[in-house]
Amino acid sequence: MHDPTTRDRQGPDRGPQYRSAVFWHGEEQERVVRDVAARAAKEWWAGGEIVTEIAPAGKWWDAEEYHQLYLDKNLGGYECPSHYIRTFPPLSRPENDSTKNDDNGDTPSNKI
Repeated sequence: MHDPTTRDRQGPDRGPQYRSAVFWHGEEQERVVRDVAARAAKEWWAGGEIVTEIAPAGKWWDAEEYHQLYLDKNLGGYECPSHYIRTFPPLSRPENDSTKNDDNGDTPSNKI
């Protein structure tokens, strides 16, 4: 998992190539990602600032072939010890949200 409160960094790796970003298509996706980021900053990172870039989707280039299906090809996972799945408590729901939890009680936004 990436700590979204660290700019241009993933674990011990640093530099602009390690930045995190969420790219959105349309106003609804932008609204949702900004809302989730604000609630996550408040509830999961004790009010810390989430510095993950939030930007409109633009032209996209696929990574080189050796990057494709990386975890399928590298069963040991990522080399960085900070990259593993963590479970967080569910975020509070927006006041106008009427979606239901899935079968195991998770909301769509409680895993990173």
